[in-house]
Amino acid sequence: MRQLSFVLAISVVTSALAIAGARQAAACGGCFHPPRPPTQTASDITDERMLLTVSPMQSTLYDQIRYAGTPSSFAWVLPIHGTVDVGLSADVLFASMDAVTTTQIIPPTPPNCPSPSGCNQGSGCGGSFGAASSAPLAGGHEGAGGPNSVVVTKQENVGPYATVQLHTTDPNALNTWLTQNGFDIPADATPIIDQYVAEGFDFLAMKLLPNQGVRAMRPVRVTTPGASFTLPLRMAGVGTGVSVGITIWVVSDGRYEPQNFPFYRIEDSALVWDFQTNLSNYTTLRAQQEATLQQKGWEIESSLTLNQQIITNVILSGGQTYVPGYPVSASPSDPSVDYLPAGDPDAGADGGGTVQTAEEVRAADLRALFAGMAASTVRVTRMRSDIAHAQMTVDLRLQASADQSELSNVRTVTKSMNETCPVYNGCTVVGTGTPAQAEASVSGHGCAASWQPNRGSAAAFGAIVGMIGLTAARMARTRRRAARRDWN
Repeated sequence: MRQLSFVLAISVVTSALAIAGARQAAACGGCFHPPRPPTQTASDITDERMLLTVSPMQSTLYDQIRYAGTPSSFAWVLPIHGTVDVGLSADVLFASMDAVTTTQIIPPTPPNCPSPSGCNQGSGCGGSFGAASSAPLAGGHEGAGGPNSVVVTKQENVGPYATVQLHTTDPNALNTWLTQNGFDIPADATPIIDQYVAEGFDFLAMKLLPNQGVRAMRPVRVTTPGASFTLPLRMAGVGTGVSVGITIWVVSDGRYEPQNFPFYRIEDSALVWDFQTNLSNYTTLRAQQEATLQQKGWEIESSLTLNQQIITNVILSGGQTYVPGYPVSASPSDPSVDYLPAGDPDAGADGGGTVQTAEEVRAADLRALFAGMAASTVRVTRMRSDIAHAQMTVDLRLQASADQSELSNVRTVTKSMNETCPVYNGCTVVGTGTPAQAEASVSGHGCAASWQPNRGSAAAFGAIVGMIGLTAARMARTRRRAARRDWN
């Protein structure tokens, strides 16, 4: 049987837990792929975006994996507890959440540059310099049921995926089942699978149905009963490269932060705007923090109180947002993906192959997104890590922050460097310099007073003066002659 890449992404537990109570570990995983040439270092998982929404009633994980391999070789395995509800999600959900929470860097006011007096700027005397832009930067078979068997607890087609949920108490039996069904399991993943089986996890296995024409991976939605704020990373490191970028949105009733991983916040006071490059040092500070925390830290980018209706409108409008201060548009990278039917029309009534329109997928996303949340507003916390493979050895547990104040995604820079202004020679801009140099170039020199003729102008001016002098001398001689005649 042809081997498939094995992607084990993050899921949530099914145990019903109170939000303020102890959290049970959720499930996570990684990408399993055939052996690579020794010189190849690229990873199939290039980036991952996850949205975790939690209420006392249920927890839902939306997962979008950016997969650089061949889609037909893609497969997913998620450790779960009990039976979960699996659905297809929409790319526009992630684009919309990104649109309303993306970090925006607002530069300081440009320096008040001096200009020479006496110059008619409207007539082209001197130069015109605009202010710096303030735009933000920005299928399987069922076991016999014995103590060492693998039991298929649920099987269905979801969009372009065939899904099967598995239960076993024997990790060897699970490894055998996965191998027989096309999942190539590397040796370093076996101990991790053994740990999850020993901890009582079940597993959700997914792979693409044949002949679906999938050009990009569709995100999925996994819902479990109860509340859980744990995102296990132990198996997420399987199949990644040296590091992997992960963005997480937590939609719940308050601000959350990692409990067992270091985290940080880049404060506005640390930001410096460089007018020479028109960039801030935000990304530099992030890289420094990641290095200091040995590629293990999570940046708390923002934590915003948002109206449910605003989020709903952005999603239903296809990623368009008109909220003041937010980008105008945040369409998916491949908008056509969001408008493909979701389902397997050939599966038949007993195959779970109901075809959904893009609008129906979005509506299902929204129902799960705010399920169990009675208030009209929700809290959306955004965090990011370019986490090292070597650090993905424990599960990521989230906890409510002691400080529940909002953290804005709009960062206002008050410090700056390399301020420049036009430098003048008279009314003509001859270059740029510091504000002090610009002031010196115009201080005490208006347009008329500071005009300096060039060599050609000087020669012409001298000729004119000579002609005037010659004319004046001739007129003087004429007046003297006339005076002598009158005297005589």
